Amino acid sequence: MNAVQTYRYLQPSALRTAGLDLQTSGGPAANPRFFSGFLTTPAAAAAGLLAVAEVARTRYHQPVSPASLDPVVTGSRNRLRFESFSGCCGVYARMDVVPAGFDGEVVGHGTTNVDVNPPLREALARVGGIEPLHLAVGPDDLTVSTMEAAVVERKVPLPGRWMRGFAEVHVLTAGFEPRAEVPATEAAAFLRRLPGGSDRSVLWAVPAGRTLRLTSRPAPGAVCLAGAGRLAALRGLLRHARILRVYGPTVRTGSPAVPSTWELDTGSLRLSLTLSPEPYRGFSGEGAALLALAGDEVIDDAELVGALLSWDPTIDVGALAEAAGLPDDRVRAALAQLGTAGRVGYDVADAGYFHRVMPHDAGRAERDNPRLVGARTLVEQGAVRRDGDHATVRSGDEDYRVRRLPDGGFTCTCRWWAKHQGQRGPCKHALAVSMVAEVTA
Repeated sequence: MNAVQTYRYLQPSALRTAGLDLQTSGGPAANPRFFSGFLTTPAAAAAGLLAVAEVARTRYHQPVSPASLDPVVTGSRNRLRFESFSGCCGVYARMDVVPAGFDGEVVGHGTTNVDVNPPLREALARVGGIEPLHLAVGPDDLTVSTMEAAVVERKVPLPGRWMRGFAEVHVLTAGFEPRAEVPATEAAAFLRRLPGGSDRSVLWAVPAGRTLRLTSRPAPGAVCLAGAGRLAALRGLLRHARILRVYGPTVRTGSPAVPSTWELDTGSLRLSLTLSPEPYRGFSGEGAALLALAGDEVIDDAELVGALLSWDPTIDVGALAEAAGLPDDRVRAALAQLGTAGRVGYDVADAGYFHRVMPHDAGRAERDNPRLVGARTLVEQGAVRRDGDHATVRSGDEDYRVRRLPDGGFTCTCRWWAKHQGQRGPCKHALAVSMVAEVTA
Protein backbone atom coordinates (compact mmCIF):
# COMPACT_ATOMS: atom_id res chain seq x y z
CA MET A 1 0.00 0.00 0.00
CA ASN A 2 1.29 3.47 -0.86
CA ALA A 3 0.49 6.72 0.94
CA VAL A 4 -0.16 9.62 -1.42
CA GLN A 5 -1.45 13.15 -1.20
CA THR A 6 -2.74 15.20 -4.13
CA TYR A 7 -1.68 18.80 -4.77
CA ARG A 8 -2.58 21.28 -7.51
CA TYR A 9 -0.19 23.84 -9.02
CA LEU A 10 -1.08 27.49 -9.44
CA GLN A 11 0.48 27.40 -12.92
CA PRO A 12 3.31 25.55 -14.70
CA SER A 13 6.91 26.08 -13.53
CA ALA A 14 9.39 27.52 -16.03
CA LEU A 15 13.07 28.43 -16.37
CA ARG A 16 13.05 32.10 -17.47
CA THR A 17 15.80 34.59 -18.25
CA ALA A 18 15.44 36.10 -14.79
CA GLY A 19 15.81 32.73 -13.13
CA LEU A 20 13.72 29.75 -12.03
CA ASP A 21 9.99 30.53 -11.73
CA LEU A 22 8.81 27.54 -9.68
CA GLN A 23 5.16 27.10 -8.79
CA THR A 24 3.71 24.98 -5.98
CA SER A 25 0.34 23.97 -4.65
CA GLY A 26 -0.52 27.15 -2.78
CA GLY A 27 -0.77 27.59 0.96
CA PRO A 28 0.02 30.30 3.49
CA ALA A 29 1.90 32.27 0.84
CA ALA A 30 1.29 32.63 -2.89
CA ASN A 31 4.26 30.36 -3.70
CA PRO A 32 5.14 28.46 -0.53
CA ARG A 33 8.61 26.97 -0.18
CA PHE A 34 9.82 25.62 3.12
CA PHE A 35 13.40 26.08 1.89
CA SER A 36 15.15 27.87 -0.93
CA GLY A 37 18.88 28.50 -0.86
CA PHE A 38 22.41 27.33 -1.64
CA LEU A 39 24.25 24.47 0.03
CA THR A 40 27.57 25.75 1.36
CA THR A 41 29.55 22.57 0.60
CA PRO A 42 28.06 21.64 -2.78
CA ALA A 43 30.34 18.70 -3.61
CA ALA A 44 29.78 17.09 -0.21
CA ALA A 45 26.02 17.72 -0.35
CA ALA A 46 25.83 16.25 -3.87
CA ALA A 47 27.72 13.16 -2.67
CA GLY A 48 25.36 12.82 0.30
CA LEU A 49 22.24 13.16 -1.85
CA LEU A 50 23.59 10.56 -4.26
CA ALA A 51 24.25 8.21 -1.33
CA VAL A 52 20.66 8.55 -0.04
CA ALA A 53 19.36 7.93 -3.57
CA GLU A 54 21.74 4.98 -4.04
CA VAL A 55 20.40 3.28 -0.91
CA ALA A 56 16.83 3.80 -2.17
CA ARG A 57 17.59 2.06 -5.47
CA THR A 58 19.47 -0.89 -3.93
CA ARG A 59 18.25 -4.25 -2.70
CA TYR A 60 21.01 -5.62 -0.48
CA HIS A 61 19.20 -8.89 0.14
CA GLN A 62 18.54 -10.96 -3.00
CA PRO A 63 19.57 -8.13 -5.36
CA VAL A 64 17.33 -7.70 -8.40
CA SER A 65 16.49 -4.71 -10.55
CA PRO A 66 16.78 -1.23 -8.97
CA ALA A 67 14.10 -0.44 -6.39
CA SER A 68 12.23 2.81 -5.89
CA LEU A 69 14.12 6.12 -5.85
CA ASP A 70 11.94 8.16 -3.55
CA PRO A 71 13.86 10.05 -0.83
CA VAL A 72 11.75 11.86 1.77
CA VAL A 73 12.73 15.52 2.21
CA THR A 74 11.87 17.44 5.40
CA GLY A 75 12.50 21.06 6.32
CA SER A 76 12.12 22.10 9.96
CA ARG A 77 13.45 25.36 11.35
CA ASN A 78 17.24 25.05 11.04
CA ARG A 79 17.50 21.57 9.54
CA LEU A 80 17.04 19.85 6.17
CA ARG A 81 16.69 16.07 6.16
CA PHE A 82 16.79 13.60 3.27
CA GLU A 83 15.77 10.01 4.09
CA SER A 84 15.36 6.70 2.29
CA PHE A 85 15.11 2.96 2.82
CA SER A 86 16.71 0.33 0.64
CA GLY A 87 14.50 -1.78 -1.58
CA CYS A 88 14.78 -4.64 0.93
CA CYS A 89 14.08 -2.19 3.79
CA GLY A 90 17.17 -3.38 5.67
CA VAL A 91 19.13 -0.11 5.37
CA TYR A 92 17.87 3.30 6.45
CA ALA A 93 19.81 6.27 5.07
CA ARG A 94 19.55 9.89 6.20
CA MET A 95 21.42 13.07 5.37
CA ASP A 96 20.98 15.91 7.86
CA VAL A 97 22.06 19.35 6.64
CA VAL A 98 22.74 21.57 9.68
CA PRO A 99 22.77 25.42 9.62
CA ALA A 100 26.44 25.55 8.59
CA GLY A 101 25.49 23.57 5.51
CA PHE A 102 23.11 25.97 3.82
CA ASP A 103 22.94 29.63 2.89
CA GLY A 104 19.27 30.36 2.98
CA GLU A 105 16.36 30.19 5.35
CA VAL A 106 14.01 27.39 6.27
CA VAL A 107 11.04 29.71 5.98
CA GLY A 108 8.46 27.09 6.78
CA HIS A 109 8.26 23.41 7.56
CA GLY A 110 7.06 20.46 5.57
CA THR A 111 7.79 17.06 4.09
CA THR A 112 7.70 15.75 0.56
CA ASN A 113 8.88 12.55 -1.11
CA VAL A 114 10.22 12.76 -4.63
CA ASP A 115 11.58 10.45 -7.29
CA VAL A 116 15.28 10.76 -8.13
CA ASN A 117 15.55 10.17 -11.84
CA PRO A 118 18.70 9.76 -13.97
CA PRO A 119 18.86 13.47 -14.96
CA LEU A 120 19.15 14.49 -11.29
CA ARG A 121 21.71 11.79 -10.50
CA GLU A 122 23.77 12.88 -13.51
CA ALA A 123 23.57 16.55 -12.47
CA LEU A 124 24.67 15.75 -8.92
CA ALA A 125 27.51 13.55 -10.13
CA ARG A 126 28.95 16.51 -12.08
CA VAL A 127 29.01 18.88 -9.09
CA GLY A 128 32.57 19.59 -8.00
CA GLY A 129 34.92 22.24 -6.66
CA ILE A 130 33.12 25.46 -5.80
CA GLU A 131 30.32 25.03 -8.33
CA PRO A 132 27.12 26.28 -6.66
CA LEU A 133 24.29 23.92 -5.76
CA HIS A 134 20.87 25.47 -5.15
CA LEU A 135 17.89 23.66 -3.61
CA ALA A 136 14.26 24.68 -3.53
CA VAL A 137 11.93 22.41 -1.57
CA GLY A 138 8.17 22.68 -1.39
CA PRO A 139 5.29 20.42 -0.41
CA ASP A 140 5.08 18.87 -3.86
CA ASP A 141 8.56 18.89 -5.39
CA LEU A 142 12.32 19.30 -5.09
CA THR A 143 14.29 21.49 -7.50
CA VAL A 144 18.07 21.10 -7.74
CA SER A 145 19.87 23.80 -9.75
CA THR A 146 23.50 23.67 -10.88
CA MET A 147 25.48 25.79 -13.32
CA GLU A 148 24.34 23.51 -16.14
CA ALA A 149 20.63 22.93 -15.46
CA ALA A 150 17.70 22.96 -13.09
CA VAL A 151 16.08 19.59 -12.43
CA VAL A 152 12.59 19.40 -10.92
CA GLU A 153 11.52 16.17 -9.23
CA ARG A 154 7.82 15.75 -8.47
CA LYS A 155 6.07 14.22 -5.48
CA VAL A 156 5.46 10.48 -5.79
CA PRO A 157 3.59 7.91 -3.66
CA LEU A 158 5.45 6.85 -0.52
CA PRO A 159 6.12 3.07 -0.42
CA GLY A 160 4.03 1.40 2.27
CA ARG A 161 7.01 -0.57 3.63
CA TRP A 162 8.79 2.73 4.28
CA MET A 163 6.00 3.79 6.64
CA ARG A 164 6.43 0.58 8.60
CA GLY A 165 10.20 1.06 8.50
CA PHE A 166 9.92 4.60 9.90
CA ALA A 167 7.84 3.24 12.79
CA GLU A 168 10.43 0.59 13.69
CA VAL A 169 13.68 2.51 13.14
CA HIS A 170 12.87 5.36 15.49
CA VAL A 171 11.96 2.96 18.31
CA LEU A 172 15.11 0.88 17.81
CA THR A 173 17.55 3.79 17.50
CA ALA A 174 16.11 5.55 20.56
CA GLY A 175 17.94 2.89 22.57
CA PHE A 176 21.32 3.52 20.92
CA GLU A 177 24.35 5.08 22.55
CA PRO A 178 27.58 6.44 20.97
CA ARG A 179 30.09 3.58 20.80
CA ALA A 180 33.06 4.90 18.79
CA GLU A 181 34.51 7.94 17.00
CA VAL A 182 37.05 7.34 14.24
CA PRO A 183 38.92 10.07 12.32
CA ALA A 184 38.15 10.16 8.61
CA THR A 185 41.54 8.78 7.50
CA GLU A 186 41.24 5.74 9.76
CA ALA A 187 37.56 5.39 8.81
CA ALA A 188 38.54 5.21 5.11
CA ALA A 189 41.08 2.47 5.85
CA PHE A 190 38.55 0.56 7.96
CA LEU A 191 35.87 0.69 5.24
CA ARG A 192 38.39 -0.49 2.62
CA ARG A 193 39.13 -3.57 4.75
CA LEU A 194 35.50 -4.65 4.94
CA PRO A 195 34.19 -7.69 3.06
CA GLY A 196 32.46 -7.07 -0.28
CA GLY A 197 28.80 -6.60 -1.04
CA SER A 198 28.02 -10.32 -1.37
CA ASP A 199 29.19 -11.10 2.18
CA ARG A 200 26.26 -11.87 4.53
CA SER A 201 28.20 -12.60 7.72
CA VAL A 202 27.51 -10.91 11.05
CA LEU A 203 30.66 -9.22 12.36
CA TRP A 204 31.33 -7.04 15.41
CA ALA A 205 33.39 -3.83 15.47
CA VAL A 206 35.33 -3.09 18.66
CA PRO A 207 37.00 0.31 19.35
CA ALA A 208 40.79 -0.07 19.19
CA GLY A 209 42.66 3.19 19.69
CA ARG A 210 41.84 5.52 16.79
CA THR A 211 40.22 2.82 14.67
CA LEU A 212 37.92 -0.21 14.85
CA ARG A 213 38.86 -3.87 15.00
CA LEU A 214 36.59 -6.57 13.55
CA THR A 215 35.77 -9.74 15.49
CA SER A 216 33.43 -12.64 14.85
CA ARG A 217 31.93 -12.61 18.37
CA PRO A 218 30.10 -9.95 20.40
CA ALA A 219 31.76 -8.41 23.44
CA PRO A 220 30.94 -5.51 25.77
CA GLY A 221 31.30 -2.21 23.89
CA ALA A 222 31.13 -3.84 20.46
CA VAL A 223 28.90 -2.69 17.60
CA CYS A 224 27.15 -5.16 15.33
CA LEU A 225 28.05 -5.00 11.63
CA ALA A 226 25.80 -7.37 9.69
CA GLY A 227 26.41 -7.49 5.96
CA ALA A 228 29.38 -5.12 5.90
CA GLY A 229 28.91 -4.43 2.19
CA ARG A 230 25.82 -2.43 3.09
CA LEU A 231 28.10 0.42 4.21
CA ALA A 232 29.26 0.99 0.62
CA ALA A 233 27.07 4.10 0.25
CA LEU A 234 29.29 5.94 2.77
CA ARG A 235 32.36 5.80 0.57
CA GLY A 236 31.38 8.67 -1.74
CA LEU A 237 31.38 11.11 1.18
CA LEU A 238 34.60 9.92 2.83
CA ARG A 239 36.85 12.54 1.22
CA HIS A 240 34.66 15.30 2.68
CA ALA A 241 34.20 13.78 6.15
CA ARG A 242 35.91 14.72 9.40
CA ILE A 243 34.86 11.82 11.55
CA LEU A 244 32.96 8.52 11.57
CA ARG A 245 30.67 7.94 14.56
CA VAL A 246 29.15 4.58 15.38
CA TYR A 247 26.06 3.98 17.51
CA GLY A 248 24.35 0.88 18.82
CA PRO A 249 22.55 -0.73 21.76
CA THR A 250 24.32 -2.29 24.70
CA VAL A 251 25.71 -5.74 23.91
CA ARG A 252 27.44 -8.37 25.96
CA THR A 253 29.13 -11.69 25.37
CA GLY A 254 26.68 -13.97 23.60
CA SER A 255 24.34 -11.17 22.44
CA PRO A 256 22.33 -11.84 19.26
CA ALA A 257 22.75 -9.65 16.17
CA VAL A 258 21.39 -6.12 16.68
CA PRO A 259 20.97 -2.99 14.52
CA SER A 260 23.58 -0.24 14.35
CA THR A 261 24.08 3.27 12.93
CA TRP A 262 27.20 4.46 11.06
CA GLU A 263 27.48 8.22 10.57
CA LEU A 264 29.92 10.41 8.63
CA ASP A 265 30.12 14.05 9.78
CA THR A 266 31.55 16.77 7.52
CA GLY A 267 30.77 19.67 9.85
CA SER A 268 28.04 20.99 7.56
CA LEU A 269 26.09 17.76 7.09
CA ARG A 270 25.80 14.25 8.48
CA LEU A 271 25.19 11.11 6.44
CA SER A 272 24.10 8.05 8.42
CA LEU A 273 23.27 4.47 7.52
CA THR A 274 21.29 2.36 9.99
CA LEU A 275 21.63 -1.38 9.34
CA SER A 276 19.14 -4.05 10.32
CA PRO A 277 20.46 -6.90 12.52
CA GLU A 278 20.94 -9.24 9.56
CA PRO A 279 20.98 -8.59 5.78
CA TYR A 280 17.81 -10.61 5.15
CA ARG A 281 15.82 -8.72 7.83
CA GLY A 282 13.95 -5.59 6.81
CA PHE A 283 13.07 -2.97 9.42
CA SER A 284 9.42 -3.13 8.37
CA GLY A 285 9.03 -6.49 10.15
CA GLU A 286 11.10 -5.99 13.32
CA GLY A 287 8.16 -5.50 15.72
CA ALA A 288 10.08 -3.15 18.01
CA ALA A 289 7.15 -0.76 18.36
CA LEU A 290 4.49 -3.34 19.25
CA LEU A 291 4.61 -3.12 23.05
CA ALA A 292 4.44 0.68 22.90
CA LEU A 293 1.40 0.45 20.60
CA ALA A 294 -0.48 -2.03 22.79
CA GLY A 295 -1.72 0.43 25.44
CA ASP A 296 -5.40 1.37 25.59
CA GLU A 297 -4.67 5.10 25.81
CA VAL A 298 -2.00 5.28 23.12
CA ILE A 299 -4.26 6.47 20.26
CA ASP A 300 -5.80 9.27 22.34
CA ASP A 301 -2.37 10.17 23.72
CA ALA A 302 -0.96 10.33 20.18
CA GLU A 303 -3.68 12.74 19.09
CA LEU A 304 -2.86 15.02 22.05
CA VAL A 305 0.92 14.80 21.67
CA GLY A 306 0.69 15.24 17.90
CA ALA A 307 -1.17 18.50 18.37
CA LEU A 308 1.61 19.76 20.65
CA LEU A 309 4.56 18.91 18.40
CA SER A 310 6.66 21.89 17.39
CA TRP A 311 9.34 22.29 14.77
CA ASP A 312 12.32 22.48 17.11
CA PRO A 313 15.33 20.50 15.82
CA THR A 314 14.65 17.88 18.49
CA ILE A 315 11.49 17.03 20.42
CA ASP A 316 11.79 17.61 24.16
CA VAL A 317 10.00 14.63 25.75
CA GLY A 318 9.97 16.23 29.21
CA ALA A 319 8.42 19.45 27.90
CA LEU A 320 5.83 17.48 25.93
CA ALA A 321 4.96 15.44 29.01
CA GLU A 322 4.45 18.61 31.05
CA ALA A 323 2.36 20.27 28.33
CA ALA A 324 0.23 17.16 27.81
CA GLY A 325 -0.09 16.30 31.50
CA LEU A 326 1.21 12.78 30.82
CA PRO A 327 4.09 10.74 32.25
CA ASP A 328 7.18 10.36 30.07
CA ASP A 329 6.51 6.69 29.26
CA ARG A 330 3.07 7.50 27.83
CA VAL A 331 4.55 10.34 25.76
CA ARG A 332 7.16 7.94 24.35
CA ALA A 333 4.41 5.44 23.53
CA ALA A 334 2.46 8.23 21.82
CA LEU A 335 5.56 9.11 19.79
CA ALA A 336 5.79 5.44 18.75
CA GLN A 337 2.16 5.62 17.62
CA LEU A 338 2.88 8.79 15.65
CA GLY A 339 5.88 7.00 14.18
CA THR A 340 3.55 4.47 12.51
CA ALA A 341 2.40 7.36 10.31
CA GLY A 342 5.95 8.58 9.78
CA ARG A 343 5.39 11.75 11.79
CA VAL A 344 8.25 11.14 14.24
CA GLY A 345 11.85 10.05 13.72
CA TYR A 346 14.88 9.74 16.00
CA ASP A 347 18.31 11.32 15.52
CA VAL A 348 21.07 9.40 17.32
CA ALA A 349 23.50 12.34 16.95
CA ASP A 350 21.13 14.71 18.76
CA ALA A 351 19.80 11.94 21.02
CA GLY A 352 16.31 13.24 20.37
CA TYR A 353 13.15 12.78 18.34
CA PHE A 354 12.28 14.98 15.37
CA HIS A 355 9.08 15.85 13.52
CA ARG A 356 7.93 15.22 9.94
CA VAL A 357 4.75 16.44 8.22
CA MET A 358 2.65 13.44 7.32
CA PRO A 359 -1.04 12.72 7.84
CA HIS A 360 -1.68 10.83 11.08
CA ASP A 361 -3.72 7.70 10.39
CA ALA A 362 -4.59 6.18 13.76
CA GLY A 363 -5.66 2.93 12.11
CA ARG A 364 -2.33 2.36 10.37
CA ALA A 365 -0.74 0.71 13.42
CA GLU A 366 -3.44 -1.97 13.40
CA ARG A 367 -3.33 -2.54 9.64
CA ASP A 368 0.46 -2.78 9.54
CA ASN A 369 0.80 -5.11 12.54
CA PRO A 370 -1.20 -8.35 12.34
CA ARG A 371 0.21 -9.42 15.71
CA LEU A 372 -1.37 -6.35 17.29
CA VAL A 373 -4.73 -7.21 15.71
CA GLY A 374 -4.42 -10.81 16.86
CA ALA A 375 -3.58 -9.75 20.42
CA ARG A 376 -6.60 -7.44 20.67
CA THR A 377 -8.80 -10.28 19.43
CA LEU A 378 -7.44 -12.60 22.12
CA VAL A 379 -8.15 -9.99 24.81
CA GLU A 380 -11.69 -9.44 23.53
CA GLN A 381 -12.28 -13.22 23.61
CA GLY A 382 -11.13 -13.42 27.23
CA ALA A 383 -8.38 -15.83 26.22
CA VAL A 384 -5.86 -14.59 28.80
CA ARG A 385 -5.69 -16.09 32.31
CA ARG A 386 -3.07 -14.44 34.52
CA ASP A 387 -1.15 -16.10 37.36
CA GLY A 388 1.34 -13.59 38.79
CA ASP A 389 4.22 -13.21 36.35
CA HIS A 390 2.83 -16.07 34.28
CA ALA A 391 -0.23 -16.32 32.09
CA THR A 392 -2.02 -18.90 29.97
CA VAL A 393 -3.37 -17.80 26.60
CA ARG A 394 -5.92 -19.92 24.76
CA SER A 395 -5.45 -19.50 21.00
CA GLY A 396 -7.35 -21.82 18.71
CA ASP A 397 -7.12 -25.30 20.19
CA GLU A 398 -3.84 -24.65 21.99
CA ASP A 399 -2.82 -23.20 25.35
CA TYR A 400 0.38 -21.12 25.46
CA ARG A 401 2.32 -20.19 28.57
CA VAL A 402 3.65 -16.64 28.72
CA ARG A 403 6.17 -15.51 31.34
CA ARG A 404 7.15 -11.91 32.07
CA LEU A 405 10.90 -11.39 32.54
CA PRO A 406 12.51 -9.02 35.06
CA ASP A 407 13.58 -6.66 32.23
CA GLY A 408 9.95 -6.28 31.08
CA GLY A 409 10.23 -8.69 28.15
CA PHE A 410 8.32 -11.93 27.68
CA THR A 411 8.86 -15.56 26.79
CA CYS A 412 6.19 -17.78 25.26
CA THR A 413 5.80 -21.45 24.38
CA CYS A 414 4.50 -20.66 20.88
CA ARG A 415 6.36 -21.37 17.63
CA TRP A 416 6.92 -17.66 16.92
CA TRP A 417 8.91 -17.17 20.11
CA ALA A 418 10.77 -20.46 19.62
CA LYS A 419 11.85 -19.31 16.15
CA HIS A 420 12.78 -15.70 16.94
CA GLN A 421 13.61 -15.80 20.68
CA GLY A 422 12.20 -12.30 21.12
CA GLN A 423 14.43 -10.73 18.45
CA ARG A 424 11.52 -9.71 16.20
CA GLY A 425 9.32 -8.20 18.91
CA PRO A 426 6.70 -9.96 21.04
CA CYS A 427 4.30 -12.61 19.76
CA LYS A 428 0.56 -11.96 19.81
CA HIS A 429 0.17 -13.99 23.02
CA ALA A 430 2.71 -11.84 24.91
CA LEU A 431 1.08 -8.69 23.54
CA ALA A 432 -2.29 -9.87 24.78
CA VAL A 433 -0.83 -10.51 28.24
CA SER A 434 0.70 -7.02 28.33
CA MET A 435 -2.66 -5.49 27.39
CA VAL A 436 -4.48 -7.35 30.16
CA ALA A 437 -1.76 -6.48 32.67
CA GLU A 438 -2.12 -2.78 31.83
CA VAL A 439 -5.90 -2.88 32.27
CA THR A 440 -5.67 -4.61 35.68
CA ALA A 441 -2.69 -2.61 36.96
